[in-house]
Amino acid sequence: MAETIEKAVSRRRTFAIIAHPDAGKTTLTEKLLLFGGAIQLAGEVKAKKDKIQTRSDWMKIERERGISVVTSVMTFEYGDNVYNLLDTPGHEDFADDTYRTLSAVDSAVMVIDAAKGIEPRTLKLFEVCRLRDIPIVTFVNKMDREARDTFEILDEIEQKLALDTAPITWPIGQGKTFSGTYHLADNAVRRGDDEVERTKVNGPDSNRVAGLLPENERPAFIEELELAREACRPFDLAAFREGHLTPVFFGSALRNYGVRDLIEALGAWAPAPRAQEADSRRVEATEGKMTSFVFKIQANMDPNHRDRIAFVRVCSGTLQRGMKAKLVRTGKAMSLSAPQFFFARSRITADEAYAGDVVGIPNHGTLRIGDTLTEGRKSCSAAFRTSRRKSCAACGSATR
Repeated sequence: MAETIEKAVSRRRTFAIIAHPDAGKTTLTEKLLLFGGAIQLAGEVKAKKDKIQTRSDWMKIERERGISVVTSVMTFEYGDNVYNLLDTPGHEDFADDTYRTLSAVDSAVMVIDAAKGIEPRTLKLFEVCRLRDIPIVTFVNKMDREARDTFEILDEIEQKLALDTAPITWPIGQGKTFSGTYHLADNAVRRGDDEVERTKVNGPDSNRVAGLLPENERPAFIEELELAREACRPFDLAAFREGHLTPVFFGSALRNYGVRDLIEALGAWAPAPRAQEADSRRVEATEGKMTSFVFKIQANMDPNHRDRIAFVRVCSGTLQRGMKAKLVRTGKAMSLSAPQFFFARSRITADEAYAGDVVGIPNHGTLRIGDTLTEGRKSCSAAFRTSRRKSCAACGSATR
């Protein structure tokens, strides 16, 4: 039985990962792909020849310097959901690419270094997300290293970002004694991401929880966790989707802690593709007619062919291979003969794509950033053009 548009849209989760350089953003991306079965072995972000290379950092400069320079788009499935993950550059030199990318997502994962807290690039990217009312899930990374006090990290998020926090998991130890995460609402523990299901326990004083720590650390951990349960806000789905509250998860992407908690939360709580504001109307994701907009142009993804790919976010309907679409800027029809799904540098032909999906359209100069494509309608999403002006004003980047 063919999947309906409503069902297909409800399964989509399109999100970006934002962070200051070296907070662990690309490593987290690799581990999410590993969970989705998209790769067999996650790469490390190290500029060394003897390391497995990451899939999301595919350009030569990215591999040499161990940084993200361009946005990589990766589509994968986990559970019942289809995830479109956009791994954005963290370095300020490549900020424009990140600002444009945030016009194409419905939610974001904010990665914070547990030792450094909120850093300048994180703050600027958060401001862009706030302008667009993008819900944010927070992942406090590198808990396997010496980290700041957990309450101090939560306080900093609330004070610097004016964003309520709701810790969902709590770290069991930190640094060398970091041993897993405790789910505050479920009274359950997960020692590592290789455990598919959490283990139910009677409380933090259970031997399955406190027993994971050295004896001298147990009383402080139990007291801290009980305080968190009493003093911290409970998670509120409506507040999260309105952008007023962020659920907080703790872990170590490199050491396989907390990533499964994060991807399960994205599937359960992150919004499905949202309606887009157009010049003259509101475009609902479940409409039958296809509408989409171009948010990025990337040249030379395949150096053998000197290609030029337009990254297109589908806003409504079904984009089908071979269909005719109207380019609103010119009023002319163009054939979408070879739309493609991305996996960083690799691509496969996309026979169908639904609202929330990001596809590549081979392009020899016809399409420009901000262009809109429709299936027989003149009014379609103009969200990119509006959002770009706002984000650039907020972050101080120049517009063309």
